[in-house]
Amino acid sequence: MTKEELTLEVIRRLKVAYPLAECTLDYDQAWKLLVSVRLAAQCTDARVNVVVEGLYEKYPDVASLAAADVTDIEEIVRPCGLGKSKARDISACMKILHEQYHDKVPDDFNALLKLPGVGRKSANLIMGDVFGKPAIVTDTHCIRLVNRIGIVDGIKDPKKVEMALWKLVPLEEGSDFCHRLVEHGREVCTARTKPYCDKCCLSHMLKPFLLPGFSAVSRACPLSYLEVRTFPFPLHRILHDRTRVNEERSEP
Repeated sequence: MTKEELTLEVIRRLKVAYPLAECTLDYDQAWKLLVSVRLAAQCTDARVNVVVEGLYEKYPDVASLAAADVTDIEEIVRPCGLGKSKARDISACMKILHEQYHDKVPDDFNALLKLPGVGRKSANLIMGDVFGKPAIVTDTHCIRLVNRIGIVDGIKDPKKVEMALWKLVPLEEGSDFCHRLVEHGREVCTARTKPYCDKCCLSHMLKPFLLPGFSAVSRACPLSYLEVRTFPFPLHRILHDRTRVNEERSEP
């Protein structure tokens, strides 16, 4: 199976498992998503959704938030962590939207990148969710899962992962695919606990870590399908033991 075929199959399976591909940040206007995605750095979406209620109650539009004192913004957003830098970026960003874009969020990727506190991940999220344009959002869930699944190999840099996925994911699927990876990463293929592989719709497609230095195409994969990468132990002994185990498993 090529990486292109693998990617398409993963997309198909995740569509079945998670038919609704939605952003978990609450918003009803583009500028609010811009604020929320900045607050979501090193903070859960659930906490952000609670915190922004108080922010928008006091500052209900771009103009009022642009005119707000940074210290007042910081006081409200402090529960999201990094309050000082996030408040500074939000204030500066809203000022630019108010002064240069008539309180609107630009629908140009490069223009978004020029806004304070907006990186490639945030810009892609806005492009995909707000404007319905092709987008690849490489958050921590996306990066972890595409490496585990084998869509990319050992790439952890967000921009490099994004560039690799642009070559594999159909343009119309990118945004929803990344949302589904987030949901799958939270519910099944977790980071801080042991992944729930028994519940995974992709489990037989994952590369198991059967032995140090090996990768394989499935958990039940016979030894002939294993690929040797780096191996610090006596290889012939490990191969012999692994062959014996496979033979025992195949016996009636």
